[in-house]
Amino acid sequence: MNIVPAKLAGVEEVIVVTPPFLSEESRDVILAAASVAGADRVFNVGGAQAVAALAYGTESIPRCDKITGPGNAFVACAKRLVFGTVDIDMVAGPSEILVIADGSTSPEFAAADMLGQAEHGELSSAVLLTTDGDFASKVEAELELQLSRLPRYEIARKSVDDFGLIVVCDSLDQVFDIANDIAPEHLEIMLENPMKYLPRVKNAGSIFLGNWSPEALGDYMAGPNHILPTGGTARFASPLGVESFQKRSSFIMADKSLMNDLADDIIVLAESEGLGAHAQSVRVRKGK
Repeated sequence: MNIVPAKLAGVEEVIVVTPPFLSEESRDVILAAASVAGADRVFNVGGAQAVAALAYGTESIPRCDKITGPGNAFVACAKRLVFGTVDIDMVAGPSEILVIADGSTSPEFAAADMLGQAEHGELSSAVLLTTDGDFASKVEAELELQLSRLPRYEIARKSVDDFGLIVVCDSLDQVFDIANDIAPEHLEIMLENPMKYLPRVKNAGSIFLGNWSPEALGDYMAGPNHILPTGGTARFASPLGVESFQKRSSFIMADKSLMNDLADDIIVLAESEGLGAHAQSVRVRKGK
């Protein structure tokens, strides 16, 4: 999800860094995936030190122009610190999901999707907004039932206890107002005719529509990039994409006639700012 948009944007060299303490099987899988996606080089280093190496360069790792991709709190902090020396995609926080659902939804589906985020980490959050109190109770019971079966029970348990939330709202208007205020990384709209409600979403990283579009579909198979803004930053940020690896330059060219036509106005503006040399650079051309 980092390599493909970079390659499509025309990035000439894409470098992957990956932690050295992974199992041999995991390393093989990562190398295979990197090769298929089009990585040019892979370095066996991870964490904040990998971010530093990419930002400043070492004897073996070249200095890069942009660092993208998720990581733990140390990686996120390192990316924040090197921003300005290099560009970054975002400072990503813990994973999060917000589910909008009602009595037309399977409580089993809603609970499973919430836990799919809770198992990411103890700081992950899973929130359900509904207008149906009965449905809320069923989801709560289903969460407890499914939690007991999870291999990452301890992590998911703490996430649900500390950051899980089920809110019964007065109306769908209130539901979408709250959802837009939260600006979640993942938003599931599990309502009948979900496309009808899509225009009401103003802030979300990735939106999943209907009962058959779990967040895991976006993680692994659907296609849209799943490196997403978190912590409410979907209010002003977007998922990683081809445009994330592109930049623009402006260009300006005037001929003598145009410069003379604009000269007096430019001089007035420059002198109003007290920038005499700016004005003089135009005045010396005026009438020439």
